[in-house]
Amino acid sequence: MGDIYLLLGTNLGDRERNLQIAKEQLTAHQLTIKKESAIYETAAWGIEDQPSFLNQVVIVDSSKAPERILMIISIIEALMGRERSEKWAQRVIDIDILYYGDIVIDKSRLKIPHPEIQNRRFTLAPLVELVPDFIHPVSGKTQLEMLEDCQDQLKAEIYLGRNLI
Repeated sequence: MGDIYLLLGTNLGDRERNLQIAKEQLTAHQLTIKKESAIYETAAWGIEDQPSFLNQVVIVDSSKAPERILMIISIIEALMGRERSEKWAQRVIDIDILYYGDIVIDKSRLKIPHPEIQNRRFTLAPLVELVPDFIHPVSGKTQLEMLEDCQDQLKAEIYLGRNLI
């Protein structure tokens, strides 16, 4: 089955706390967090006139099916106040399934690997930090190769926190 890679993103409210709550909720739903990237700060992608995002990739372990993982993610997002009003709109939390091992799923509600990985620096930077040589099961490219080819010009910089002097 392999590791499950999730992308967490937030740009509303206490962004650091939102990421922490999301990780606590994943754990509460029996998804074991094995590893997590640094937190990255990026300008909003898609609709750019909104607050910047904090993004983080977590690697989780679970025997749950991909469809069940998607259901858990939807529950967590709703619990945290996510409103789905407009594509790419600001949000309290967004959790995407990037990879589920090397499984490929192409359904209307669930696409794995996530179809936009190769186009988003804010996704690739934390993936490269964690698993630079992990091979995309469709393109055959490593995460590092995809980052090097990525046309997204938005910076994805490691977030140092709000309380530094």
